[in-house]
Amino acid sequence: MQRSDTVWPELSYPGWRDTAATLQLWTQIVGKVRLGLTPWVNHSWQVPLYVSSRGLGTSPIPAGDQLFEIEFDFIDHRLLVRTSWGPQRSLPLEPQSVAEFYERLSASLRELGIVVQIHQMPNELIDPIAFSKDWTHHSYDFGAAHAFWRALLQADRIFKRFRSGFLGKVSPVHFFWGSFDLAVTRFSGRTAPPHPGSVPGLPDAVVREAYSHEVSSAGFWPGNDAFPQAAFYSYAYPEPQGYRSRSVTAGACFDQALGEFILPYDRVRKAANPEELLLDFLAMTYQAAADAGHWDRAALECPLGIPGRVRPVAAV
Repeated sequence: MQRSDTVWPELSYPGWRDTAATLQLWTQIVGKVRLGLTPWVNHSWQVPLYVSSRGLGTSPIPAGDQLFEIEFDFIDHRLLVRTSWGPQRSLPLEPQSVAEFYERLSASLRELGIVVQIHQMPNELIDPIAFSKDWTHHSYDFGAAHAFWRALLQADRIFKRFRSGFLGKVSPVHFFWGSFDLAVTRFSGRTAPPHPGSVPGLPDAVVREAYSHEVSSAGFWPGNDAFPQAAFYSYAYPEPQGYRSRSVTAGACFDQALGEFILPYDRVRKAANPEELLLDFLAMTYQAAADAGHWDRAALECPLGIPGRVRPVAAV
Protein backbone atom coordinates (compact mmCIF):
# COMPACT_ATOMS: atom_id res chain seq x y z
CA MET A 1 0.00 0.00 0.00
CA GLN A 2 1.67 3.19 -1.18
CA ARG A 3 1.54 6.24 1.10
CA SER A 4 2.22 9.81 0.04
CA ASP A 5 1.15 13.36 0.77
CA THR A 6 -2.19 12.49 -0.86
CA VAL A 7 -3.16 10.68 2.36
CA TRP A 8 -3.98 14.13 3.80
CA PRO A 9 -4.28 16.17 0.59
CA GLU A 10 -4.35 19.92 0.34
CA LEU A 11 -7.97 21.11 0.13
CA SER A 12 -8.12 24.84 -0.53
CA TYR A 13 -11.77 25.89 -0.77
CA PRO A 14 -11.16 28.87 -3.10
CA GLY A 15 -9.30 26.54 -5.47
CA TRP A 16 -12.21 24.15 -5.91
CA ARG A 17 -15.19 26.34 -5.02
CA ASP A 18 -17.04 25.84 -8.33
CA THR A 19 -16.51 22.07 -8.32
CA ALA A 20 -17.67 21.86 -4.70
CA ALA A 21 -20.88 23.74 -5.53
CA THR A 22 -21.63 21.48 -8.51
CA LEU A 23 -20.73 18.28 -6.68
CA GLN A 24 -22.93 19.19 -3.72
CA LEU A 25 -25.91 19.48 -6.07
CA TRP A 26 -25.09 16.17 -7.75
CA THR A 27 -24.94 14.45 -4.36
CA GLN A 28 -28.29 16.02 -3.47
CA ILE A 29 -29.89 14.47 -6.55
CA VAL A 30 -28.53 11.02 -5.67
CA GLY A 31 -29.40 11.47 -2.01
CA LYS A 32 -32.97 12.41 -2.86
CA VAL A 33 -33.33 9.20 -4.85
CA ARG A 34 -32.49 7.32 -1.65
CA LEU A 35 -34.81 9.60 0.33
CA GLY A 36 -37.68 8.88 -2.05
CA LEU A 37 -37.48 5.09 -1.69
CA THR A 38 -36.18 4.39 1.84
CA PRO A 39 -38.38 4.23 4.98
CA TRP A 40 -37.81 7.11 7.38
CA VAL A 41 -35.35 6.46 10.20
CA ASN A 42 -34.85 8.61 13.30
CA HIS A 43 -32.78 11.77 12.77
CA SER A 44 -32.92 11.32 8.96
CA TRP A 45 -30.41 8.46 9.13
CA GLN A 46 -32.03 6.93 6.04
CA VAL A 47 -30.89 9.73 3.71
CA PRO A 48 -27.08 10.15 3.92
CA LEU A 49 -24.33 8.80 1.73
CA TYR A 50 -21.38 6.78 3.01
CA VAL A 51 -17.66 6.96 2.30
CA SER A 52 -16.57 3.95 0.26
CA SER A 53 -13.24 2.61 -0.94
CA ARG A 54 -13.76 4.50 -4.20
CA GLY A 55 -15.97 7.47 -3.35
CA LEU A 56 -19.40 8.06 -1.86
CA GLY A 57 -22.30 5.60 -2.06
CA THR A 58 -25.91 5.25 -1.03
CA SER A 59 -25.74 1.68 0.35
CA PRO A 60 -28.58 -0.61 -0.90
CA ILE A 61 -31.89 1.12 -1.69
CA PRO A 62 -35.17 -0.83 -1.89
CA ALA A 63 -36.84 -1.07 -5.31
CA GLY A 64 -39.90 -3.23 -4.88
CA ASP A 65 -38.61 -6.64 -3.80
CA GLN A 66 -35.11 -5.90 -5.12
CA LEU A 67 -32.21 -3.59 -4.25
CA PHE A 68 -30.00 -1.13 -6.09
CA GLU A 69 -27.26 1.29 -5.10
CA ILE A 70 -25.60 4.38 -6.52
CA GLU A 71 -21.94 5.26 -6.03
CA PHE A 72 -19.75 8.20 -6.95
CA ASP A 73 -16.41 6.69 -8.02
CA PHE A 74 -13.76 9.39 -7.55
CA ILE A 75 -10.95 7.18 -8.85
CA ASP A 76 -12.32 6.39 -12.31
CA HIS A 77 -14.72 9.35 -12.11
CA ARG A 78 -17.94 7.53 -12.85
CA LEU A 79 -21.39 7.39 -11.31
CA LEU A 80 -22.39 3.73 -10.99
CA VAL A 81 -25.92 2.40 -10.62
CA ARG A 82 -25.87 -1.31 -9.70
CA THR A 83 -28.90 -3.55 -9.25
CA SER A 84 -29.58 -6.86 -7.51
CA TRP A 85 -31.32 -8.13 -10.66
CA GLY A 86 -28.20 -7.73 -12.79
CA PRO A 87 -28.23 -4.70 -15.10
CA GLN A 88 -26.18 -1.62 -14.23
CA ARG A 89 -25.44 1.79 -15.65
CA SER A 90 -22.32 3.96 -15.63
CA LEU A 91 -22.29 7.72 -16.19
CA PRO A 92 -19.12 9.78 -16.55
CA LEU A 93 -18.26 12.32 -13.85
CA GLU A 94 -17.02 15.20 -15.95
CA PRO A 95 -17.77 18.89 -16.45
CA GLN A 96 -21.53 19.01 -17.04
CA SER A 97 -24.42 21.07 -15.75
CA VAL A 98 -26.64 19.98 -12.89
CA ALA A 99 -29.49 19.81 -15.40
CA GLU A 100 -27.52 17.39 -17.61
CA PHE A 101 -26.51 15.23 -14.64
CA TYR A 102 -30.12 15.12 -13.42
CA GLU A 103 -31.44 14.06 -16.83
CA ARG A 104 -28.73 11.43 -17.39
CA LEU A 105 -29.32 9.84 -14.00
CA SER A 106 -33.09 10.00 -14.41
CA ALA A 107 -32.85 8.32 -17.81
CA SER A 108 -30.61 5.57 -16.40
CA LEU A 109 -33.05 4.87 -13.58
CA ARG A 110 -35.95 4.69 -16.04
CA GLU A 111 -34.00 2.26 -18.23
CA LEU A 112 -33.48 0.05 -15.17
CA GLY A 113 -37.18 0.16 -14.29
CA ILE A 114 -36.62 2.18 -11.10
CA VAL A 115 -39.56 4.48 -10.45
CA VAL A 116 -38.91 7.41 -8.12
CA GLN A 117 -39.98 11.04 -7.93
CA ILE A 118 -37.83 13.57 -6.12
CA HIS A 119 -38.35 17.15 -5.02
CA GLN A 120 -36.24 19.12 -7.47
CA MET A 121 -35.35 22.08 -5.25
CA PRO A 122 -31.98 21.76 -3.48
CA ASN A 123 -31.90 21.86 0.31
CA GLU A 124 -29.92 24.04 2.72
CA LEU A 125 -28.73 26.41 -0.01
CA ILE A 126 -29.34 30.10 -0.64
CA ASP A 127 -31.20 30.98 -3.87
CA PRO A 128 -31.65 27.36 -5.02
CA ILE A 129 -32.38 26.44 -8.63
CA ALA A 130 -34.46 23.40 -9.61
CA PHE A 131 -32.17 20.58 -10.74
CA SER A 132 -33.69 20.28 -14.21
CA LYS A 133 -33.21 24.03 -14.80
CA ASP A 134 -29.75 24.50 -13.34
CA TRP A 135 -27.36 25.23 -16.17
CA THR A 136 -25.32 27.54 -13.92
CA HIS A 137 -23.35 24.94 -11.96
CA HIS A 138 -21.30 22.81 -14.35
CA SER A 139 -17.75 22.50 -12.97
CA TYR A 140 -15.92 19.28 -12.23
CA ASP A 141 -12.19 19.27 -11.51
CA PHE A 142 -11.03 15.64 -11.41
CA GLY A 143 -8.11 16.29 -9.08
CA ALA A 144 -10.16 18.38 -6.66
CA ALA A 145 -12.95 15.80 -6.42
CA HIS A 146 -10.38 13.08 -5.79
CA ALA A 147 -8.65 15.16 -3.09
CA PHE A 148 -11.98 15.85 -1.36
CA TRP A 149 -12.69 12.13 -1.25
CA ARG A 150 -9.18 11.42 0.10
CA ALA A 151 -9.84 13.89 2.93
CA LEU A 152 -13.20 12.22 3.61
CA LEU A 153 -11.43 8.83 3.81
CA GLN A 154 -9.24 10.04 6.67
CA ALA A 155 -12.10 11.74 8.51
CA ASP A 156 -14.33 8.68 8.11
CA ARG A 157 -11.64 6.32 9.39
CA ILE A 158 -10.92 8.39 12.51
CA PHE A 159 -14.58 9.22 13.21
CA LYS A 160 -15.34 5.49 13.22
CA ARG A 161 -12.59 4.90 15.74
CA PHE A 162 -13.97 7.70 17.93
CA ARG A 163 -17.50 6.27 17.57
CA SER A 164 -16.35 2.97 19.08
CA GLY A 165 -15.80 4.59 22.48
CA PHE A 166 -19.48 5.14 23.25
CA LEU A 167 -22.04 2.72 24.66
CA GLY A 168 -25.04 5.02 24.32
CA LYS A 169 -27.00 5.88 21.21
CA VAL A 170 -24.64 7.06 18.48
CA SER A 171 -25.20 7.71 14.80
CA PRO A 172 -23.38 5.98 11.96
CA VAL A 173 -20.59 8.00 10.38
CA HIS A 174 -22.42 9.39 7.38
CA PHE A 175 -22.31 12.13 4.76
CA PHE A 176 -25.23 14.54 4.71
CA TRP A 177 -25.69 15.85 1.17
CA GLY A 178 -27.78 18.83 2.28
CA SER A 179 -25.06 20.40 4.40
CA PHE A 180 -22.30 18.60 2.43
CA ASP A 181 -20.50 17.29 5.49
CA LEU A 182 -19.44 14.06 7.14
CA ALA A 183 -20.80 13.70 10.66
CA VAL A 184 -21.02 11.47 13.74
CA THR A 185 -23.37 12.23 16.65
CA ARG A 186 -23.52 11.04 20.25
CA PHE A 187 -26.73 11.24 22.30
CA SER A 188 -27.16 11.76 26.04
CA GLY A 189 -30.36 9.69 26.08
CA ARG A 190 -32.51 12.64 27.10
CA THR A 191 -35.03 14.50 24.96
CA ALA A 192 -34.29 18.06 23.90
CA PRO A 193 -36.49 21.16 23.73
CA PRO A 194 -38.08 21.70 20.29
CA HIS A 195 -35.61 23.12 17.80
CA PRO A 196 -36.60 26.61 16.58
CA GLY A 197 -36.21 25.54 12.94
CA SER A 198 -35.67 28.20 10.27
CA VAL A 199 -32.79 26.32 8.60
CA PRO A 200 -32.66 27.59 4.98
CA GLY A 201 -34.13 25.09 2.54
CA LEU A 202 -35.05 22.53 5.20
CA PRO A 203 -38.59 21.94 6.54
CA ASP A 204 -38.92 22.75 10.24
CA ALA A 205 -40.44 19.32 10.88
CA VAL A 206 -37.25 17.66 9.60
CA VAL A 207 -35.02 19.86 11.76
CA ARG A 208 -37.12 19.27 14.88
CA GLU A 209 -37.13 15.51 14.37
CA ALA A 210 -33.36 15.55 13.81
CA TYR A 211 -32.75 17.41 17.07
CA SER A 212 -35.45 15.76 19.16
CA HIS A 213 -32.79 14.51 21.63
CA GLU A 214 -29.71 16.05 23.22
CA VAL A 215 -26.61 15.66 21.08
CA SER A 216 -22.91 16.24 20.84
CA SER A 217 -22.15 16.19 17.13
CA ALA A 218 -18.85 16.40 15.28
CA GLY A 219 -17.99 16.46 11.62
CA PHE A 220 -15.91 17.61 8.69
CA TRP A 221 -16.88 19.89 5.84
CA PRO A 222 -14.90 21.45 2.98
CA GLY A 223 -16.03 25.03 3.57
CA ASN A 224 -18.43 27.36 1.83
CA ASP A 225 -18.60 31.01 0.82
CA ALA A 226 -19.50 32.07 4.37
CA PHE A 227 -16.61 30.06 5.88
CA PRO A 228 -14.11 29.48 3.05
CA GLN A 229 -11.86 26.82 4.54
CA ALA A 230 -12.08 23.11 5.20
CA ALA A 231 -12.52 22.36 8.90
CA PHE A 232 -13.52 19.88 11.55
CA TYR A 233 -16.33 21.06 13.80
CA SER A 234 -18.17 20.10 16.96
CA TYR A 235 -21.34 21.47 18.56
CA ALA A 236 -23.94 20.61 21.18
CA TYR A 237 -27.73 20.88 21.02
CA PRO A 238 -29.13 22.27 23.15
CA GLU A 239 -25.98 24.21 24.00
CA PRO A 240 -25.45 23.87 27.77
CA GLN A 241 -24.40 26.82 29.87
CA GLY A 242 -20.64 27.27 29.94
CA TYR A 243 -20.05 25.00 26.93
CA ARG A 244 -18.39 27.52 24.62
CA SER A 245 -15.93 28.66 27.29
CA ARG A 246 -14.51 25.18 27.89
CA SER A 247 -10.86 24.51 27.09
CA VAL A 248 -10.36 22.16 24.16
CA THR A 249 -7.59 21.06 21.79
CA ALA A 250 -4.77 23.50 21.11
CA GLY A 251 -5.39 25.16 17.74
CA ALA A 252 -9.17 24.81 17.99
CA CYS A 253 -11.51 27.61 19.00
CA PHE A 254 -15.19 28.36 19.41
CA ASP A 255 -16.54 30.29 16.42
CA GLN A 256 -19.20 32.65 17.74
CA ALA A 257 -20.85 33.13 14.35
CA LEU A 258 -21.14 29.40 13.64
CA GLY A 259 -21.88 28.40 17.24
CA GLU A 260 -19.36 25.54 16.97
CA PHE A 261 -15.86 24.56 17.95
CA ILE A 262 -13.63 24.64 14.86
CA LEU A 263 -10.34 22.90 14.11
CA PRO A 264 -8.94 23.88 10.68
CA TYR A 265 -8.29 20.97 8.34
CA ASP A 266 -4.88 22.38 7.45
CA ARG A 267 -3.80 22.26 11.10
CA VAL A 268 -4.68 18.56 11.19
CA ARG A 269 -3.15 17.83 7.80
CA LYS A 270 0.18 19.42 8.76
CA ALA A 271 0.36 17.97 12.28
CA ALA A 272 3.09 15.51 13.22
CA ASN A 273 0.34 13.04 14.12
CA PRO A 274 -2.94 14.05 12.42
CA GLU A 275 -4.94 11.14 13.86
CA GLU A 276 -3.91 11.89 17.43
CA LEU A 277 -4.74 15.59 17.04
CA LEU A 278 -8.16 14.91 15.52
CA LEU A 279 -9.06 12.28 18.11
CA ASP A 280 -8.13 14.75 20.84
CA PHE A 281 -10.41 17.39 19.30
CA LEU A 282 -13.29 14.92 19.08
CA ALA A 283 -12.79 13.76 22.66
CA MET A 284 -12.28 17.20 24.19
CA THR A 285 -15.26 18.83 22.49
CA TYR A 286 -17.49 15.86 23.39
CA GLN A 287 -16.32 16.11 27.01
CA ALA A 288 -17.10 19.83 26.98
CA ALA A 289 -20.68 19.07 25.92
CA ALA A 290 -21.09 16.08 28.26
CA ASP A 291 -19.69 17.81 31.33
CA ALA A 292 -21.50 21.10 30.78
CA GLY A 293 -24.70 19.20 30.01
CA HIS A 294 -24.36 16.78 32.96
CA TRP A 295 -24.43 13.61 30.87
CA ASP A 296 -24.05 10.27 32.66
CA ARG A 297 -20.58 9.72 31.27
CA ALA A 298 -19.82 6.66 33.39
CA ALA A 299 -22.77 4.83 31.88
CA LEU A 300 -22.28 6.07 28.31
CA GLU A 301 -18.55 5.72 27.63
CA CYS A 302 -16.11 2.86 27.06
CA PRO A 303 -12.53 2.55 25.76
CA LEU A 304 -11.99 2.89 22.02
CA GLY A 305 -12.48 -0.39 20.19
CA ILE A 306 -9.55 -2.57 19.14
CA PRO A 307 -9.79 -4.68 15.95
CA GLY A 308 -10.39 -8.35 16.67
CA ARG A 309 -10.73 -7.88 20.43
CA VAL A 310 -14.05 -8.26 22.24
CA ARG A 311 -14.97 -5.33 24.46
CA PRO A 312 -14.64 -6.46 28.07
CA VAL A 313 -17.81 -6.28 30.16
CA ALA A 314 -17.47 -5.73 33.90
CA ALA A 315 -19.16 -8.29 36.16
CA VAL A 316 -22.34 -7.05 37.80
